[in-house]
Amino acid sequence: VPPFALTQRDGRCYGRGSADMKGFLACVLAAIPDFLAQPLRMPLHLAFSYDEEVGCLGVRSLVAHLQASAEKPAMCIIGEPTEMRPVYGHKGKLAMRCDVHGHACHSAYAPDGVNAIAWAAKLIGRLDELGEQLALRQDTRFDPPFSTLQVGVIKGGAALNIVPQHCQFDFEIRHLPDVSLDDTLASLQAYAEGELLPKMRATAAGSAITFQPLSQYPGLLSDPQSAFAGWLAQWAECEDFSTVAFGTEGGLFDEAGVATLVCGPGSMEQGHKADEFVSEAQLEKCAQMLKNLCRWMSA
Repeated sequence: VPPFALTQRDGRCYGRGSADMKGFLACVLAAIPDFLAQPLRMPLHLAFSYDEEVGCLGVRSLVAHLQASAEKPAMCIIGEPTEMRPVYGHKGKLAMRCDVHGHACHSAYAPDGVNAIAWAAKLIGRLDELGEQLALRQDTRFDPPFSTLQVGVIKGGAALNIVPQHCQFDFEIRHLPDVSLDDTLASLQAYAEGELLPKMRATAAGSAITFQPLSQYPGLLSDPQSAFAGWLAQWAECEDFSTVAFGTEGGLFDEAGVATLVCGPGSMEQGHKADEFVSEAQLEKCAQMLKNLCRWMSA
C-alpha cells in the first residue's frame, strides 16, 4: 500500500503505517481544535518522532531535552496499536553485530587457515547457552515470559574451495524490563577473548572478533495501579491492562522521568504488512478517548 494515500473500504482505512501508527497521529491532530477551545488546567504536549523502527533513533534528542528540563510532562501516552487497550509494559531490545576475521587459504590446506565460519559457529553456540540462562528468569506478565536471544542474519564465505576469512552475524536480545544484559555481554566477550581468540591466533596472528551494537531501547514496566493508569482506563473506557510483545519509545520517556503508558488504535497484527489497515471503529474509539481526556484536562 502507498505511504501517502489512504483507501477506505469496508470499514477499514488502508495505507502504509495506518496501524503503526499514523491512525493515532491523525486522531490526535484532528482533536487539537477541541483542546484549543477549552481552558485547559495543564499544558498538552505533542511529541512526533521518526526512525522508531530502527532503534528509536529520532526520539532520543527529544528525550534528552526532557531530561535537561526543569519541568517535565506529568504523563505520556504512546499511541502504538494496542486495540485501544491500556498497556503498561513491554520488553527492551538490544541488537548486536559480530564480525569474525580468520585467515583464508585453499581448502586443500584447510588446517593452515582459520575458518571464520567455524569459529563464528562456536560463538553462536555460546549465544544459545546464554539464551538458555536468560530464560531461567521468568515473568508471567509477558509472552513469552522470559528474555529471548536469537541469531537472525549470518553471512560468510566466498567459495566452497576457500577457507572463509570473514563471517558476520547479527543477533538480538529481547529482555524483560528489569533484566540487565551486562553479565550476558561480559560472558560473551570473555568467551571470545579468553577461549577462541588465543586458538585462532595460534594459527593466524591477525585473527579478530569484534562486537558492534546496532540498536537498543529499554523496556517499559509501569504501575497498572497508579493514578495515571486509573485515569487512562477511564479515558479509553477499558480496564483490560496488559503487556505487549513489541517495543515502543515508552521506555525512553519513562527513563526521562515521565510516567508512560501505551494505548492506541489498531492491532500490530496488521502492522508491517502489504495490506496494512486500521479499522474505522478503532479510530472512533481513539477519538472518544481523546474527547474524554480533553474533558478531564478542562474540568
